[in-house]
Amino acid sequence: MAGVMVVTGAGRGIGAAIAEHAGARGFKVAVNYSRSKDAAETVVARIRAKGGVAEAIQGDVGREDDILRLFKDTDAKLGRVTALVNNAGIDVENRNVEDCRLEDLHTIFAVNVFGTFLCSREAIRRMSPAKGGAGGAIVHISSRASGHGSLLGETPYTATKGAMDAMTMVMAREVAKQNIRVNTIRPGLILTDIFERSGGREVLMERAKSAVPMGRPGEAHEIATAAVWLCTTEASYITGAILDVGGGR
Repeated sequence: MAGVMVVTGAGRGIGAAIAEHAGARGFKVAVNYSRSKDAAETVVARIRAKGGVAEAIQGDVGREDDILRLFKDTDAKLGRVTALVNNAGIDVENRNVEDCRLEDLHTIFAVNVFGTFLCSREAIRRMSPAKGGAGGAIVHISSRASGHGSLLGETPYTATKGAMDAMTMVMAREVAKQNIRVNTIRPGLILTDIFERSGGREVLMERAKSAVPMGRPGEAHEIATAAVWLCTTEASYITGAILDVGGGR
């Protein structure tokens, strides 16, 4: 086995793709979900059908008590965490500055920033050699929006992703001597099941033709392969990196 990986927000989309690819690469996978239990259990079933080991574990990463329980449950069901992918993220309805309320900011930062930080803290506590660990890898799933701004505005969302990018650089340096690596992936326009369910596939395809040099949106599996690779020994000398996976944009 490659180790034990926690993937937050893994019931659908990019998170599900990461969890499935991690299972195929030999990781025992904690498939985290907040509300979509059925979707998470479907991901677990697909991993197990291919001979992998996985458990669906509930936890809202916007709540510290849920995060503590997520990692304790992972300890009990799969073992000590050696890899973490902070994929869970949300947006808010009031995306423009003039409409955004303080409670909107609290909500989105609680998941995208504080949740990422606290999940990383719990993983580091388990990975640290000083606490019985043997090192590990953490990957944050940010967004190309933090580099060039969102096509849709979305100032609150973009601000959270910028915070994640900055967190990566400092966190990586802080834990490097503990054999813990921290990196970020910034996806561009990615075609996920959200677009499929909402009927937005064609809109995204058209937008990508003009906005993305490669002329197409990315697929969830293209983010998954990069994220899981960063958690393997194949990327053993990479830390503090921000990897853009956006088709050139």
